[in-house]
Amino acid sequence: MKKTVHDTSADPARNNKTGDSVIDAAKPSRRAAIKTLAATTALAAAASTMPLFGRYGQVQSSEPIKIGFQVHRTGIGAAYGRWYDRTTKAAVKKINDEGGINGRPVEIVAEDDGTDPKRGAEVVEKMATQHGCDIAFGTLFSHVVIGSAPRAGELKIPYFVVSEGHHVASGMLNRYTLQPGITDVKSQVQAMAPFVNSTLGKKVTMIYPDFAFGHDHRDYFSAAVEAQGGEVVAKIAIPPTESSFTKYFPKIPRNTDVIYHVMVGPAVLTFVKEMGEFFGNSRPEIFGFIDSLEAVDLASPGLEFLEGTYFWEGNPRYAQANQSDYDKAYRAAVGVDANGASLSDSKDVATYAHMFGCWETLHIVKAGMEASGYAGAGDRAKLIEAVESMTSMPHSFAHPQGAKEFNGKTHQTFGHQYITKVTNGKLMLAHTTSIEDTYYPDEVDYTTQSF
Repeated sequence: MKKTVHDTSADPARNNKTGDSVIDAAKPSRRAAIKTLAATTALAAAASTMPLFGRYGQVQSSEPIKIGFQVHRTGIGAAYGRWYDRTTKAAVKKINDEGGINGRPVEIVAEDDGTDPKRGAEVVEKMATQHGCDIAFGTLFSHVVIGSAPRAGELKIPYFVVSEGHHVASGMLNRYTLQPGITDVKSQVQAMAPFVNSTLGKKVTMIYPDFAFGHDHRDYFSAAVEAQGGEVVAKIAIPPTESSFTKYFPKIPRNTDVIYHVMVGPAVLTFVKEMGEFFGNSRPEIFGFIDSLEAVDLASPGLEFLEGTYFWEGNPRYAQANQSDYDKAYRAAVGVDANGASLSDSKDVATYAHMFGCWETLHIVKAGMEASGYAGAGDRAKLIEAVESMTSMPHSFAHPQGAKEFNGKTHQTFGHQYITKVTNGKLMLAHTTSIEDTYYPDEVDYTTQSF
């Protein structure tokens, strides 16, 4: 990312104590947006102490802000969809309890896309043309985003994805598609590679799902490893719908120092168990993306061999020794305990490394709508321009995962990455990257595209 877009020399937390996203005031046309954001922040703080009737009293005749939630209720993304849904409901409850957006309540209109790109495009169209949604939001799996974003652009509906794929910042999509609440794979693996090479070994075998998300890992981690003087000795692609993995492990070269694995889908537990059975006590070093075990209990039988291995986490599942008050409040709001499981069922493990993106994205939408004075579909371009103007996002209750820097040109956010080590059966923090570790040069400037 080009440094001209962001200035990280100052501490954003000192510059913005409210926890709201900061609007770039460098352009005169954006000064009004700053004043609006400041005013609405103060209003929200005051409104949070008022009875619900009083909060909406000044706009009793206003329609709710409708957010179309494209959720993976079924298909290979169902485990994520369930927790994205819970997180979204919790975020909307918080926002409505604080007075809504521009004095209007927020309403979620959810549609299952089956984790399918064709159906995803149909869901986006339904939200825009049948449900009258103001925006579409919440998509995770990259192939669904890629299949849905063109339709969002054609319908001119803002599409806020929570995906991690590099497709947004690569320039593949359009001005109506933004990813402001979660970092992308390219930035994640670029920040991870130095740790993997210096701590675990130079010769890496990659195991990844054979679709767009996995291809991002294949391409960008390979480049990052080589830049560190390492070598990817094998790349093993596995269909995300695979149910048995024993035939793939013999393909791992004997000279492998480190296995780098990222897997998704309903059989992730089987994948990790079969990897342990294959290696026994003679495994190489292992570095995994937590995707391979999202929503999976680490105490599950057969996972004992993971002790001493490392994982990337977008947000640490287990509450750490340095846990912030923001994380404590966020866990309580979404119903997750200190071990990353549901407060009502300790066996129901959250997709904690990813679902924060829904919470943070909705707070960004709120900030953007209030800064732009959003009143309806006619203000969609103003909303996008307001979000494009954002830069620093301080660590706060609105951003409990950590501080971020948003690049309005590429529509992509950048933030801290976390490496944890399995220690006594829990994921304990071993390393936190800087935000600067995740930057890469801009590949697109969406702000030059017309609406």
